[in-house]
Amino acid sequence: MVSKHNPTGNKKRSPLSIFAVIALCGFFYILGAWQRSGFGKGDSIALEVTKQTDCNIFTNLNFETHHNDVEIVEPSKPKARVFKPCDVKYTDYTPCQEQDRAMKFPRDNMIYRERHCPPEEEKLHCLVPAPKGYMTPFEWPKSRDYVHYANVPHKSLTVEKAVQNWVQFKGNVFKFPGGGTMFPQGADAYIDELASVIPIADGSVRTALDTGCGVASWGAYMLKRNVLAMSFAPRDNHEAQVQFALERGVPAVIGVLGSINLPYPSRAFDMAQCSRCLIPWTANDGMYLMEVDRVLRPGGYWVLSGPPINWKTYYQVWKRSKEDLKAEQRKIEELAERLCWEKKYEKGDIAIWRKKVNDKSCHRNSANICKPRDTDDVWYKKMDTCVTPFPKVSSASEVAGGELKKFPARLFAVPPRIAKGLVEGVSAESYQEDNKLWKKHVNAYKRINRLIGTARYRNVMDMNAGLGGFAAALESPKSWVMNVVPTIAKDTLGVVYERGLIGIYHDWCEGFSTYPRTYDLIHANGVFSLYQNKCSFEDILLEMDRILRPEGAIIFRDEVDVLNKVRKIAGGMRWDTKMNDHEDGPLVPEKILVAVKQYWVGSKGNSTSDDE
Repeated sequence: MVSKHNPTGNKKRSPLSIFAVIALCGFFYILGAWQRSGFGKGDSIALEVTKQTDCNIFTNLNFETHHNDVEIVEPSKPKARVFKPCDVKYTDYTPCQEQDRAMKFPRDNMIYRERHCPPEEEKLHCLVPAPKGYMTPFEWPKSRDYVHYANVPHKSLTVEKAVQNWVQFKGNVFKFPGGGTMFPQGADAYIDELASVIPIADGSVRTALDTGCGVASWGAYMLKRNVLAMSFAPRDNHEAQVQFALERGVPAVIGVLGSINLPYPSRAFDMAQCSRCLIPWTANDGMYLMEVDRVLRPGGYWVLSGPPINWKTYYQVWKRSKEDLKAEQRKIEELAERLCWEKKYEKGDIAIWRKKVNDKSCHRNSANICKPRDTDDVWYKKMDTCVTPFPKVSSASEVAGGELKKFPARLFAVPPRIAKGLVEGVSAESYQEDNKLWKKHVNAYKRINRLIGTARYRNVMDMNAGLGGFAAALESPKSWVMNVVPTIAKDTLGVVYERGLIGIYHDWCEGFSTYPRTYDLIHANGVFSLYQNKCSFEDILLEMDRILRPEGAIIFRDEVDVLNKVRKIAGGMRWDTKMNDHEDGPLVPEKILVAVKQYWVGSKGNSTSDDE
């Protein structure tokens, strides 16, 4: 039957008409795709952006040291608030360890030397100046032995510690011969003696804690044994000791054993030492030694050199009675036994204990064991006079908390905390993926700034370290990374230490426990998204400026909307900035903002100078 709308019925169309229809469809499809790609006349704006934007390589942001020759790149619009320089009296400003504020607090248990941060109305909203004549620090390893006087213009230690070989002043530099109070002949010989008992050479010992470090010569010389030492000392009458340490390129923070927990996780360090640190180990029923025990890994070592060890030789020099010193040493021995430490060595000025690998052979009074709690929750928490329990084990040979591989295998091996499922949301597989991701990110950073990975950036900070992937990808004898785990982020610092890296807990709403100008490179991954509703971006950026060296660099990685806010504030801070696309392309909302701090120094009358 034939339809009235198709009178011809099933009559076939001619091949020519079919070909014409197909050809027209193809033509219009290609034309539309060409225009949508941004290269047609219908999108001239896209053509211009594509021509002008290169988001992978900086052509006009110079990372080399050149003082005031940096050209300001792409100033933010609208115009940012311009931050003025602080008075030159704030050259060494440490907001949470200022002497005037400290003296208002009790001296008992060193409380006045702990962190006491300024209230909102007392915070500085200016740029901390470098001292007149400031110079780029010597590169490692020369920096271990030499520091420019202009950078840390404090000579008091050269007089106070002259006979102990801490530091000497020669011409326009300080020289560090490597001596210490208990090793005036040099740190190398001292470490050699420790290494006769402690397996320092084979990678078993990677992380160390130096309590009351002075200028950190022990930590400086441990670095050549591939050991990372976290050194701390208070800001006290030994002026600038931690500042000297960091200027030398040695990890250190301002800190003290006082009334609150140390800002490190439990089982963090493979060894700890006190070289005449003058910490009263037997005070408060042994509370300070119990805190060292908390952060010491099962199987780790504790070294004590100085009072009361070898008291028979030194009691007159120390101006203490034989009976007093003998009683102190006996009490330390008793405390060590309660902590399940075994004495391994005592000769001359040195005594060494080893913490047992588990509690199977310990004889402890259960009343003295700390109540169940998160032993890594330590930020501003009061120290307890109790012993941190070992993690449970199923056999006498099992290492409590998990056995670690020797370094460097330990760096990428799955950490015990992850293998045991103790880090929420992190599995062995996601850990390995995180490592791959950070290797990719660091390679992208190196394409942006070719100085990354060189000795030019010795002191590096990761403000939001996560699992430590950035530091692991950057691992090199040329640099070290302070891995900061924010107190409001997921607690991963224990994982960082299990990898053989070092770090610290911190709240970025407050000042960091360091001197100004102590870091060459700062990495801020997701920091500002994390703190978006917690505190002022301005305060965090001013603190970053305080701790960054002149001509140092910052890498921000965050959402583009967040980075635009950051960039606007940074426009008034004497930084040169440039936005960069994510390494996977411009459609990814996460971007990379890179900044370089300009060289300038303070001068009298609140004015500043760009000259050396």
